[in-house]
Amino acid sequence: MTHNTTQQSFERSFCPVACALDDLGDKWTLLIIRDLLLGKKRYQEFLASPEHIATNILADRLKKLESAGFVLQQAYQQKPVRYQYVLTQKGKDLRPILQALVKWGKTYYPGSRVLDAVE
Repeated sequence: MTHNTTQQSFERSFCPVACALDDLGDKWTLLIIRDLLLGKKRYQEFLASPEHIATNILADRLKKLESAGFVLQQAYQQKPVRYQYVLTQKGKDLRPILQALVKWGKTYYPGSRVLDAVE
C-alpha cells in the first residue's frame, strides 16, 4: 500500500506502526529488505538466503515492495530480459530500524549471528 501526503488511506488505522506493518509486517518482507541492504540485487541471490524463501512468495513480495515504493526494478540484461532490484530512499531509510532489530535480536536470541554483506 502506498501512502501519499495529499490523500491518505489507511488499511487498519492511522497509527504509524499499523501503517508501517501494512507494508512490512509479514514474515518475509524485512528479510528481503535486509538482503538488499546487504547488497543482494538479483532474484537468485535472494533465493540463496538461509531462510529459503519460496519463489512464488519472493516474486509476490518484490512486487509489493516495488508498488509501495521501497524498491525499483531495473533491467540488467536484455536477451532474455533479467532484472535486479535496488532500494529507493524509502527503502534505504529502513537501515537504522533493521540495525536496531539486529541489536535487540543479538541481546535476546543468544547464538544468533549477523549475515555478511555481499561483495
